Amino acid sequence: MSLSAKILLSPLLLAQALRTRRRMPRLPEAEGERQGSVGSGPLLRLLVAGDSSAAGVGVGSQHDALAGQLARQLARACHVRVEWRLAARTGLSSARTLHFLQREALPPFDIAVLMTGVNDIIEQVPSHHAVRAREALANYLRNVLGVAHVVFGPLPPMHLLPGLPQPLRWISGADAQRHDRALARWAATRGDVSHPHIELPLNRGVLADDGFHPGQAVYRQCAHAIAQHIAKHVWPQLHSETNHDPQPARQDTPDHRLEPGHRPGDRASRGGRRRQHRAAGQDHRAQPQAARHAGDGGG
Repeated sequence: MSLSAKILLSPLLLAQALRTRRRMPRLPEAEGERQGSVGSGPLLRLLVAGDSSAAGVGVGSQHDALAGQLARQLARACHVRVEWRLAARTGLSSARTLHFLQREALPPFDIAVLMTGVNDIIEQVPSHHAVRAREALANYLRNVLGVAHVVFGPLPPMHLLPGLPQPLRWISGADAQRHDRALARWAATRGDVSHPHIELPLNRGVLADDGFHPGQAVYRQCAHAIAQHIAKHVWPQLHSETNHDPQPARQDTPDHRLEPGHRPGDRASRGGRRRQHRAAGQDHRAQPQAARHAGDGGG
């Protein structure tokens, strides 16, 4: 979408955005536990974080939302015990997601799945700024929480959301596609970040009542795609590296598995710390050059 077209349509787009915000029902975040353990086998510590799509808006229970479904599917796909935690809130942009996580008392994790971007589109954050915010998120997760790999979920095809009127839907969809391309280009520059493609044929039948947020079927499809991506492209590499760890493993005790200061003896956690030390020099530089090339300067 060209800047001139957006400027030309801006009075109409603003009116549509305000009217849509007033009439769209405000759905609550999914209820239920925001952490848990599922499966058996080697330990995989999973963080799911981000905006309303991470928080489960559109379904009633976290069991049916992204985090609950992803933990179960990941445990089956990787034959692991998944200890998962959800840290998400409705309305978070990519930049505010970082501030939100920094205020949380979070333990270490092996893999993080981030769902952000829709609020960047709504707030008209330029794509290169959104990429820099995700870069800061990835570096924080890597350097502070010891995350070995960060998966950024794709932006949804907003041009298919029936809850948005035209031409707001059309322009939001074009912005989302541009942001997603910028995210994909940046993710390709880092070995500790990935951006899987997910086909989402959205319609009223699979969305929440507001025609905007995911329904249970969409969360299930996203969880399946992300779990398969991790099982095929992320976990084998992490697991193979930790299998060659020369240090003897120690036994974990259930009393302190999720404490922030705990250094569990499972192989995955030690492998994550070794990778953190190897990549520390790269991460602390924050890669501003990569972010500039990934963004296309659009609105």
